[in-house]
Amino acid sequence: MKKLAPFFISGLLLLGAAACQNPSRTSESAPDTVNQNPASPAAQTTQEAKEDAQSELRRRQLNEDIRAREQRNNATGGDTQRATGDLASEVRSKLEANIPDSQLTVAADEKGTVTVNGTVKNQDQFNKIQPLAQEIKGVKSVVNKAVVAPPKQ
Repeated sequence: MKKLAPFFISGLLLLGAAACQNPSRTSESAPDTVNQNPASPAAQTTQEAKEDAQSELRRRQLNEDIRAREQRNNATGGDTQRATGDLASEVRSKLEANIPDSQLTVAADEKGTVTVNGTVKNQDQFNKIQPLAQEIKGVKSVVNKAVVAPPKQ
């Protein structure tokens, strides 16, 4: 039993580390990684995402999600113990609520650098990415790799 416990614990840690490598995405059709080149979204996909994200219920859910993560973060040690997955997820929620017809992927590192990749519909949406991401506590810098790509008709 003494030999089995460390093996079991190391297996769980390895599985947990592998599961945390997935970046947060604002839509199902967003790029899989922040290094992948984005493609122009289909018009129907963009409209469906916009309708979902602009609903009042969805916006409230996203804002409550951000608040809950901030409360949990403050209760568990603040920024010194912040998980990169929480940071990426909060930024993704913020972008999804405020740039609803985007297809963005968000990743964060332990230094507080957030990388955003994907597509937005216009230059105004592109310009919103950095200020919105900076609103999240713990974001030190933003690398914006997103591109402006109007939906295909």
